[in-house]
Amino acid sequence: MIVVLLVLALMGFLFVLVAGQGGPQPTAAPSDTQSLNTEAQLENLFQTKASGVQIAGHGVVTSVLSDDNDGDRHQRFILKLSSGQTLLIAHNIDIAPRLDGLAVGDQVAFFGEYTYNAQGGTIHWTHHDPQGSHVAGWLEWNGKRYN
Repeated sequence: MIVVLLVLALMGFLFVLVAGQGGPQPTAAPSDTQSLNTEAQLENLFQTKASGVQIAGHGVVTSVLSDDNDGDRHQRFILKLSSGQTLLIAHNIDIAPRLDGLAVGDQVAFFGEYTYNAQGGTIHWTHHDPQGSHVAGWLEWNGKRYN
């Protein structure tokens, strides 16, 4: 009986450890190696037309778009990665705060869910989940985390 409890406890610990790897990253800027790995992962997701993958990264705002007001409202902008790949960021402003004052040329870090599209992909779920059933995402801009 004790062996079964120990095995269950170990399995629970491993689950928490593995599940935690998809969580928010430290607020420090990623190293060059981390950036290259993330950009390689994002390029692979684009090439394989993958969707539903949690990923962190950062880029430069190249375009600030109008809000999407269909259903839940989303602040939208385009990020360009150093690899040249572009991503549409769709940030739910009914759940998380808007990045007021965001402008072309600003650096933004993200953690969210990648969805393929022919223009480079979309990052969404950049906020907490009020129901707690989805991994919490975030955006970081000007030293502040938005989630």
